[in-house]
Amino acid sequence: MEILTTSIQSIIPIIAIIVLGYFLQNHGWFGQEFGQNLSRLIMNIALPASIFVSVMKYLTFDKLVSLSEGLFYTFAAFGLGYIFAYIVVKVFHVRPGRRGTMINTFVNANTIFIGLPLNVALFGNKALPYFLIYYITNTISTWTLGVYLMTSDSKSGKSKGAEKFDWKKLLPAPLIGFLVSLVFLVLKIPVPAFATSTLTYIGNIVTPLSLIYIGIVLAKAGLKTISFDRDTIITLIGRFVLGPLVMVAVLLLTAKNMPTDEFKTFVIQSSAPALAVLPILASHGDGDVEFSTNVVTLSTILFVIVVPIVDVLLGYM
Repeated sequence: MEILTTSIQSIIPIIAIIVLGYFLQNHGWFGQEFGQNLSRLIMNIALPASIFVSVMKYLTFDKLVSLSEGLFYTFAAFGLGYIFAYIVVKVFHVRPGRRGTMINTFVNANTIFIGLPLNVALFGNKALPYFLIYYITNTISTWTLGVYLMTSDSKSGKSKGAEKFDWKKLLPAPLIGFLVSLVFLVLKIPVPAFATSTLTYIGNIVTPLSLIYIGIVLAKAGLKTISFDRDTIITLIGRFVLGPLVMVAVLLLTAKNMPTDEFKTFVIQSSAPALAVLPILASHGDGDVEFSTNVVTLSTILFVIVVPIVDVLLGYM
């Protein structure tokens, strides 16, 4: 019961902010270009700041080295996840504009905004180092291959990269923020307090603005976009069933003496909902924004049901 309560409490604020964006859009608070401008602000300014601050806050170089073995397991699981997701996209002939969202949802999770508070609530601060390993893998995966797949997946089926390769897609602003943070971390460059405070304020707007953006997209498209069509069902199965199963299989086969808290942390994080910024990434690649919004909304709601089930199953392992 406590797990269910924790899950619900972590989800209610997210749903409330999505509803707020939906309500304000429907009542004419936002101009026609507001959503597009909002996505640019999040992608190019707020997200790089958020990632930089998160790395500097939750990681140290020594901690990164001491926990590096866990990186092998998580990267192996993510790699297999990409392979399975690619196969599913081909087998089910998923149409252009949805492929990037489906693959990303199979593999990458909303760790920092939903996964972190839930992990602390379930396993305490002693499991935080293990969360950080998953967070590193998830961040690298999201802002390298993940973002490239999203921004290259056009509804028209014609990637701009096919005509002229766009190197900027390999170095999006959020990834640059992550790489810069690693330089500061490895070289132990001190960050002035005023800079940390400024970047923290800017980074803190990512989640609420991303959720408001989802509400705006829902309002423009209508609530009819929330549906369990074939592609959505496949994507949700990938997130909540295939993702955790791949992680469990990798850990059982390769990590014989892994601490229990580390094992549970990796599996719980692999069950977290889809990234809240997927609709924004889809809009940058001319993808199916309504499909991305549908996946994010439904995965966030279903997360309340999925996590208690996963936690109970972990008790038998």
